[in-house]
Amino acid sequence: MRYDFAAGLSVFLVALPLCLGIALASGAPLYAGLLSGMIGGIVVAVISASPLAVSGPAAGLTTLVSASIISLGDYRVFLLSVIVAGAFQVLLGLLKLGTIANYFPSAVIKGMLAAIGIILITKQIPVALGYDRPDFWTSGLRSLFSSGSSAAFSHQVSIASVLIALFSLLLLILMRLPFGKKLRFIPAPLLVVGAGILFAFFFGDANGTLSLKQNQLVKIPTNIFANISFPDFARLFSQSQIWKDGVIIGLLATLETLLCIEAVDKLDKHNRITPVNRELIAQGIGNMACGMLGAIPLTAVVVRGSANVDAGARTKMSAITHGLLLLLAVVLIPFVLNLIPYASLAAILLMTGYNLTKPKLYRNMFSLGWKQFLPFILTIFIILATDLLIGVSIGLLLSVYFIIQNNFRAEYKITRTAMGGIETELIRLNSNVTFLNKVKLKKALDEVAENSKLTIDGSNCNFIDYDILEIISEFENKAKDRNIDLHTVGINKVNVTAIH
Repeated sequence: MRYDFAAGLSVFLVALPLCLGIALASGAPLYAGLLSGMIGGIVVAVISASPLAVSGPAAGLTTLVSASIISLGDYRVFLLSVIVAGAFQVLLGLLKLGTIANYFPSAVIKGMLAAIGIILITKQIPVALGYDRPDFWTSGLRSLFSSGSSAAFSHQVSIASVLIALFSLLLLILMRLPFGKKLRFIPAPLLVVGAGILFAFFFGDANGTLSLKQNQLVKIPTNIFANISFPDFARLFSQSQIWKDGVIIGLLATLETLLCIEAVDKLDKHNRITPVNRELIAQGIGNMACGMLGAIPLTAVVVRGSANVDAGARTKMSAITHGLLLLLAVVLIPFVLNLIPYASLAAILLMTGYNLTKPKLYRNMFSLGWKQFLPFILTIFIILATDLLIGVSIGLLLSVYFIIQNNFRAEYKITRTAMGGIETELIRLNSNVTFLNKVKLKKALDEVAENSKLTIDGSNCNFIDYDILEIISEFENKAKDRNIDLHTVGINKVNVTAIH
């Protein structure tokens, strides 16, 4: 308790504003983010074997959650997708597929997170401005800055929200500077929320353009448990979109969790390794509970996990403590939470989005060369233009293309000489010749001159694909017709091995 209670308190102070902010960005009820934090802290932590990871609503899912809620048209139907996502994660864990994250290229994952960061920023800019209509990026922005619209600008934008957001961003930036790190014992999000509450008191009594409206403050029911939305199970098999969204949410939540677990394990001073398949089962049960109880989906979260490590946590009791404190806050002090301005939460999310899509990331990816940068940047553009699944899929296809292109590098070497007026060619096969080399090898064989001598040497091969053996066998017939003296070395032995 000496270490874990203090760490749990610290993580609670970080998680509280993030739970609210991520629910806001997801277009879900604010209490849904708090419920997700409680379930992540209590249910997932109890089942998980990770000593330091902390679960809750994640910024990486906001885009997908928001789009799913809109496309399904009903939050109660969306909750069915969360249950499907949890069941999918449990299935992955039971099938011991916890290594799935290792099969996604790093460039695609970084591109996905960068795109999520951009979307997070674009969604929070209107909130930071106090603009409460959905047309900001279509017609709202243009109307704000059109000529002679200063009155419209002050009417549509809350000056109080802008000031709170700017001050909050400044505070977050200062906390990252060397002298700000001296205040590390106070979590930056908590400091921002505290400052926002003070601003809310000040602007709440103001008049005119400096007034802060009630709809620009967090609104959580005094008794959230009486207002929880439960899933509409009658619709479970009526819409295929429920299952599609569920699998996508489950896959993305799995990737984010596994990447987080890997990062947090590296921070563990005791070098403990989290069993990933058990973690997937814990996350899956947690997401099923989220769907049942009206919460948004959760993952293991790097921000909370690193805060947990920094606070000196020793065991998973710190994560459980943070979940219990979230529960107590919602039950005992909802009136305090309702004093938080949306602009403060928007500032926290703007900084979170920036951290996901820093300019430094783009420079680093570009320095790695086009084969890393192109899948990265294409994933970003496709996600922004379409949706997450299409963007990640196309990024994967481009990465696979580069992998195949690398394998097209000839796994053989051609040597040409002339002896006694007869052209002699030697094709020496290297270690592993797969079907990916099929096209180039076939072309090389077709270019062998008539009335020449050809030797195909496979004595150095560990493996020759059956497709390659078939091409060589077919060429034997062509060689007779073209008067090519064909000899094979080491091919028969590899042939037997390949067929078995």
